[in-house]
Amino acid sequence: MPQNARSQVAMRAKKTVFVVDDHPVLRQGLALLINREPDLTVCGEAEEAQAAMRAIALKQPDLLIADISLNGPDGLDLLKDLRALYPDLPVLILSMHDESIYAERALRARANGYIMKQEATDRVLVAVRRILSGDIYLSDRMANKLLHQYIIGGSADMNSRLSALSDRELEVFRLIGEGRSTRQIAEKLHLSIKTVETYQAHIKDKLSLRSGRELVQHAIQSKIGEKIA
Repeated sequence: MPQNARSQVAMRAKKTVFVVDDHPVLRQGLALLINREPDLTVCGEAEEAQAAMRAIALKQPDLLIADISLNGPDGLDLLKDLRALYPDLPVLILSMHDESIYAERALRARANGYIMKQEATDRVLVAVRRILSGDIYLSDRMANKLLHQYIIGGSADMNSRLSALSDRELEVFRLIGEGRSTRQIAEKLHLSIKTVETYQAHIKDKLSLRSGRELVQHAIQSKIGEKIA
């Protein structure tokens, strides 16, 4: 078989991965990591949800890796849009945000796995291969937590209370905790200031908070926007 033909066959045998993240350095790092593998290759990348949807239609990847925090529609919004068009596309959510809050939401939105960015170097290839084989990937800690919730039931801690928030409300709550103003949140999420204020009012009602000051204090104390050591 000619060399070019062998190369084409080898390329077709590789599973293709598409990466969505708003940090170019992370996209490049993932591409370097994945492209070193003999059976995997990155077929494309995007920094926001709308560009990702257009590119995925062209690239038809075998698996998608997506961050939660994107400019405009976030990773969970992207996942929901994907499921309407590509119900069987495997999706791994990769995020800096605490898996104890976001992993279950990602699974409910039909993600195939969730991995925190600080685990990525060691575990992302394990997660990718496990998902491509048809399994779900979660850290041992998160899998045990979900099993504990299933067997024993939930608790009344902050994480449980936050489960009452919608995905968009949780995103607004996280950005408040990062110290963002209403205007900054509106710009990041591509929403009107009035819409953000409406989300803030809903959050206060659901968490039984009496004022904007209490909302800010609880958002900061929840630390859902911080990296987990």
